[in-house]
Amino acid sequence: MLAITGASGQLGRLVIKKLLEKLPAGEIVAAVRDPAKVADLAAAGVQVRQADYDRPETLATAFEGVDRLLLISSSEVGRRAVQHRAVIDAARRAGVGLIAYTSILHADSSPLPLAAEHKETEAMLRASGIPHVLLRNGWYTENYLAGVPTALKLGALFGAAGEGRISSAAREDYAHAAAAVLTRDDQAGRVYELAGDEAYTLGEFAADIARASGKAVAYDNLPEAAFRAALVQAGLPDGLATLLAESDAGAARGGLFDDSRQLSTLIGRPTTPRAVLLKAALGQ
Repeated sequence: MLAITGASGQLGRLVIKKLLEKLPAGEIVAAVRDPAKVADLAAAGVQVRQADYDRPETLATAFEGVDRLLLISSSEVGRRAVQHRAVIDAARRAGVGLIAYTSILHADSSPLPLAAEHKETEAMLRASGIPHVLLRNGWYTENYLAGVPTALKLGALFGAAGEGRISSAAREDYAHAAAAVLTRDDQAGRVYELAGDEAYTLGEFAADIARASGKAVAYDNLPEAAFRAALVQAGLPDGLATLLAESDAGAARGGLFDDSRQLSTLIGRPTTPRAVLLKAALGQ
């Protein structure tokens, strides 16, 4: 029995989609805060169980009979450590045999402030005694694709990553990797540094947008504080603006680069080229 936390989210749904290619639906548990959001999965035969990170009593029930658990990191930055501890404690009490955790690229040495809660969670897993595997995911290419419409409108892609190279990959690539790990034996103790096969600067990404769209788009590199202010002015919440600005600044220091190709090795195919994802984002 395999369980996926955060199964109603974008990554969780993709992992379940991949698992359904390999396993009977009844062997998959979609652990979600709001079961109504995954009624389609229930209709397909997937077991849907309520699992609220903030309500530990739901976690105990959700993990009953589960052999392997994918802990998809919480989206609530600043509260992740407490929420993840609740999941790990419940998994230990339920006798879960393996936890796979979606951490961040090079969590132990990353310059991104975002890595702190991931490092803390990794330490919790080590202390728990539960066999576990770390899926240290790099950046999603979709994180930058979200800014393409604004870049086309303004004729500029704004950021604070300088000449830092970014080895991003598609969300589906990371989902494929998670499904592969969950369905293989002898994964306990492994640490995967997962990133895209190709790396690029945001200047190169701006050039990609210009080439694919036929419109002039230049990269405008800003100091971290100025980039954060621009994001807030554009309407982003303070917390998200801070996260994005800090992440770009970390990328400038090499925090989003990796050339080990562990992701493509794990999934048995090249990672999805950013040009393919960009064309899809432009409706081409």
